[in-house]
Amino acid sequence: PQTPPRYEESTAEFGFVERLLPPSRIPDPPPHPKYPTPSGWSPPADPPPDLPYFVRRSRLHNLPVYLGLRQGRRLTELRRIHGDIWVSGGLGGGSGGLGGRPLTPPVPPQALERDLRAFLGSQGVPEVAAQVNEVTGTLRLRGHWGAQVRQWLLQRGF
Repeated sequence: PQTPPRYEESTAEFGFVERLLPPSRIPDPPPHPKYPTPSGWSPPADPPPDLPYFVRRSRLHNLPVYLGLRQGRRLTELRRIHGDIWVSGGLGGGSGGLGGRPLTPPVPPQALERDLRAFLGSQGVPEVAAQVNEVTGTLRLRGHWGAQVRQWLLQRGF
């Protein structure tokens, strides 16, 4: 029977190994003297806006607005939407149901979509087709409206 080889464990040189490992977390960006930076980046507002929905930044601290093509169609996708995409209080009846809820369910307008459509309309953008996916927290717009959506997100404090 052979004995296992002998080895010596040294923690003094582990600092060299740690330099080769990727960081476990992306560090926060350093403070800049003025915003937006030359690359166009701006930090989110502090404190976050008091809205029924929230749009989180990506792990690299960028706005989650993506442009793409699907079957020849130009699409703009806004991801990482959290909170109440569906805000209650549309065309429902008065109170009187169980727990003060209306007897007829209200038709829930899509708050983020409604606010974004109002902004795009004020920018002279024609009415665009949109799709809200509540499960994945995404909003798709037909057309490339990335610059306008980023501008709207920055104005809202995201």
